Amino acid sequence: MTLLLASCTKTLESVNHDTTLPNTAPVEYLLTGAEVSSMGDVYDAAAAVNGYVGMEYAQYWAGTQSEASSRYQLDEGANNTLWSLYSGPLINLNQIIAVNRAQAGGPNPNQVAIAMILKAWMYELLTDVYGNIPYSQAQQGVANLTPAYDDSRTIYTGLVAQLDSAVAMMDSTKEGYKSGELFYNGNLTQWKRLAGSLKLRMGIRMADADPATAKTLVLSAVAAGVMQSGGTWTSPGTADDALFPYEVTAPYQNPFNAALRALNQFVVSSTLVNLMDSLQDPRLPKYMAYPDGGGSFKGKPYGLNMFGDDFNVYSFPDSFPPRGVYSPTFPGILMTYSEVQFDLAEAAARGYGLPLDAATYYAAGIKASMTFWGVTSDSAVNAYLARVPYNADDWRDCIGSQKWLALYQDGLQSWFERTRLDFRQPGGQALFIAPVAGSLDPTVSVVPYRLTYPVSEASTNAANYQKAAAAIGGDTKGTKLWWNKFN
Repeated sequence: MTLLLASCTKTLESVNHDTTLPNTAPVEYLLTGAEVSSMGDVYDAAAAVNGYVGMEYAQYWAGTQSEASSRYQLDEGANNTLWSLYSGPLINLNQIIAVNRAQAGGPNPNQVAIAMILKAWMYELLTDVYGNIPYSQAQQGVANLTPAYDDSRTIYTGLVAQLDSAVAMMDSTKEGYKSGELFYNGNLTQWKRLAGSLKLRMGIRMADADPATAKTLVLSAVAAGVMQSGGTWTSPGTADDALFPYEVTAPYQNPFNAALRALNQFVVSSTLVNLMDSLQDPRLPKYMAYPDGGGSFKGKPYGLNMFGDDFNVYSFPDSFPPRGVYSPTFPGILMTYSEVQFDLAEAAARGYGLPLDAATYYAAGIKASMTFWGVTSDSAVNAYLARVPYNADDWRDCIGSQKWLALYQDGLQSWFERTRLDFRQPGGQALFIAPVAGSLDPTVSVVPYRLTYPVSEASTNAANYQKAAAAIGGDTKGTKLWWNKFN
């Protein structure tokens, strides 16, 4: 892998980097740089937003060395990590488009299309984390150093149009990237399916806020094509799962691997362990390390301050995630086939008129997750399906809880779905708890709904920051986003 480091200085001014001037670097280098650095912004070892935010707010993990994060006191490093998408990957992708505009022979539509799909994913992630963000005025260079924030719902509309445009411009008779594309090795069919799957995700996310538009988007995505296959995490690129393939050797390892995470800052939460244990879920040993010396799995109560005996009970190695999820080669997750199947299950449950029924998609989502995590016994999978049957009268809890189990390691998406669906265990018993020692954020009691804007925004783009904060109802973690209408 070749990582392009140019234009990756993480300063606020990079949000406004002038992308109208073509970069002389080959587009393959620009694309590799965008893919590597975007995954790094999610899984960064120093301020892992997937760990400190996603995995904790989804209540998969609980903090140990940094227990305050489980009580919603987040350091600025983790709080603003995703804002770095502006200062590296988005610049690279815009430069790919600019280079194609400047080419004497005309643009390469496939190179532009893949760049557009990646941009749509990054902007969706940003707006789902923060709400209103710079979008239409972002990255205009010196012409606009203080970009306005666009309405998050309007951004969704723009991203859907961008995905549709990207798919429409793909041309299988023309060459794309000669090298450097690491998710699908440039396979246009799989990129089209990813675009459709991202559109499906956005449609489902707005299902409670705008049911009519949600249905239209979902049906359009299904008609155009979504992911058709899923594989194991150990073999990225062999199926439609959008997985970034990390390597065994430095510097191309997953940045949050065991070698870089020596402090053991997270253990598995009792929320996850208790549910999986009660369901005899065969994925539990894949999600959590076996206790030292045998015995039962022990998850830490979420938000518990550990002192004395508690520290000994809920510390390494007895409550630790297994080596697999900390390995150098654990892939960066952009989206999985399992998530797609659960999105389709919800669409069917809502009566959108899909080809199959909700129960079929629900079972397919569970099976795909089992495959992803290396559960190979058909009898074990079938026995599990019998223990967790689909219930149309309780579809939100049924689909929500199983989707939550399947999204393990894709912490940010799981956090979004936790707040959006507000699901419980099937049958109505509470699944999630408030931090045992209490929240350290006065605007949040049970779970945050968003992250606050980077502190730097209040000083360098003050007027637009203030307008954005007022528009969403206040720059706090307790402010709900526009699509969060059910709870």
